[in-house]
Order: sequence, then C-alpha cells, then structure tokens
Amino acid sequence: MTTPTPDATGTRPDEILVEDLHKSFDAHPVLRGINLRVARGELVAIVGGSGSGKTVLLQHLIAHLQPDSGRVLVADHETAGSPLRDLATLSESELDRIRRHWAVVFQRNALLSGTVLENLSLWLREIHALTDEQIRPRARRVLEQVGLEPERTLALDRSALSGGMAKRVAIARALILEPVLIFYDEPTSGLDPHFASTVHELIAETHARAAALPDGSTAPLTSLIITHDTALLRRLRPRVVMLRDGAVGFDGSYEAFESSRDPQILPYFEQMPMLNRRVVA
Repeated sequence: MTTPTPDATGTRPDEILVEDLHKSFDAHPVLRGINLRVARGELVAIVGGSGSGKTVLLQHLIAHLQPDSGRVLVADHETAGSPLRDLATLSESELDRIRRHWAVVFQRNALLSGTVLENLSLWLREIHALTDEQIRPRARRVLEQVGLEPERTLALDRSALSGGMAKRVAIARALILEPVLIFYDEPTSGLDPHFASTVHELIAETHARAAALPDGSTAPLTSLIITHDTALLRRLRPRVVMLRDGAVGFDGSYEAFESSRDPQILPYFEQMPMLNRRVVA
C-alpha cells in the first residue's frame, strides 16, 4: 500500500494514482504505460481521439478491468489517513467499501427499469441500508439540484423520460450517494448544444460542493471526466490529460493545452474547431 502524498502544491493528498498501466486485447496494446496522479478536489478531463484508450482507462479506474501490468491505487475514505489501496489486491467486500464513496455518470445514463425514485433509491438501500423515509428527502433535494420538479418526477417510469431528463436523473443518482469522487463518461454525448451547456453548468455546480466523509468531516469533491466535448473544456477549464496511442501525450492546464503548438496536439484542434477558434494552416 502507498501512503497518500501531497500534490504539486503540497496541500492536497492523492485521490487516484496510476503507475505504469498496461493493457492489451488479443495482443493489441491499448494502454502503454499510463502514469497519472489525481489530487483530491481536482477537476480532470481525459481527452483524445477515438481509440486513444480513454474508455479502457476509465474501466480500470472503476475496477471493471484488471491491468496486465502496473497499478491503480485509490484513496480509502473509510478510515482517515489510510494508505492508498491497490484495486487489484482488494477483496470484493473491500472494493465495495471503496466504491461506496464513488459515483459514475455513464454515457448512456444506465438507468434501470422502474421509476425515478426506484433508480435513486437502489444503492442507498443496498449499500447504505437506508429506509424510504430517509431516502425521499434526499431524492427530492437532488432532483431540485438538477432542475427537476420532484413531485412530477419521482413517480415517472424510465420509459417516460426524455433524453435530457434521463441525463439529469443520472446525475441526480450520482449526487444522492454524496460521493467523494465522481466519474463522468462522455456526459454530453448525443445531447443538443443547448442542453449540453446545461450539463456543463451542472457539472461545475456539482464539483463546487463539498463531499461528506464518514468521520463527519468534509472534503473537496474530485471529478474525472472522459469527454470529446470541447465546449465543456472551454466552460470548465479543467486540468487536461490527453491520451495518444495509449499513452499520456499531454498533461497540464486547459490554457496550456489550448495554446499548445505541439504537432501531436494541433490535429486535435483541427478536428475540434469549437475549441480552437484560430485557423491552423
């Protein structure tokens, strides 16, 4: 196990630490030695072209895939001062304990069959053993936070939700868990520009909230976003990590990313004119 270390500013401990991560499928390398440190409270966007390894990296970060070599270490929020834990070494019960402080907003929302209330309630019942009386006030609160009227929404079936409403419910389902770490997988994919901008604001507002820890203290929320949405980058101005051919090709501020003249980065801007307004000759 590795003890959490301060970030580059010396003030924030690590939330995620990826060390020399490799993954291949059918002898085809997808991740080629990824190294990544995410400090507590950071807002990080993982970008890159199709096939660069973004989704496979996310699957490792949430322990849906095991690495061929290398490690993914994460903070353990159950015990203050606990060392970082290697996901590959955890038992199922230990992994469940770590994950109870995470939330994932999936690209296609991944809402279950049933009502909005049932979707919001499931993990609170199964993981936190909360009752309906405890869940309903939290459900109302998070629906209001994402701009939905609770009394009109709680009883709606998943099939009755528009695409925009389904995305809001997916974010509300993440918020109701009161996570310390939120993963967003292409949160604006398939949305029209107007609603995508609303999701940008929801992510910004969510990231600004403090997360509650088991010992009663609070911690800044950590957000990690897999995205192709250049307007989202422009709005949130996160730290940007660009993957290229399964490796980290850039890691720095949005401003440094946007102004880079790196010949490996410029083609990305050529494909994404909404992000880079200058014309590249």
